[in-house]
Amino acid sequence: MYTGDGKGKTTAALGLALRAIGHGYKVAIVQFMKGRDYGEKVAIERWLPGISIYQCGRDAFVDKRNPDLLDITLAQEGMGLVKNIVREEKYDMLILDEINVAVDYGLVSESQVIEVIETKPLNLELVLTGRNASPLIIERADLVSEVKEIKHYYRKGIISREGIEW
Repeated sequence: MYTGDGKGKTTAALGLALRAIGHGYKVAIVQFMKGRDYGEKVAIERWLPGISIYQCGRDAFVDKRNPDLLDITLAQEGMGLVKNIVREEKYDMLILDEINVAVDYGLVSESQVIEVIETKPLNLELVLTGRNASPLIIERADLVSEVKEIKHYYRKGIISREGIEW
């Protein structure tokens, strides 16, 4: 799991995916709360046939205090997809990108994620990303890395940039 308030959690998970396909593994990535053509999605679909990527969100910010019903519906559809991926056993690695945020925002329940952790096949490498990981999910994870922000250019007013943030 990659969590914390720093930049680079998804990037670290994508690095694992790249390493895995380099060794012939099949990788699935389910992105929660993302619906934009992020650079990784475009690159994967264009050049990396060993990785399947699915987005379960829309291209809009989610209001943590009052999430739109569509955001909840898309996240729940994503969890259905995750269950199917786990059940099919055709992938060696499954990345649940921004799943911790989806839990934190109430789009997905903590128990749904714990169920995936506890029922996945032993040979499936499961990678979770997103800030604000719940203590119970952290407790069940085999590896947890915290990405800590020391300094960020957003604080200088630099906005998100194509190819860097998305």
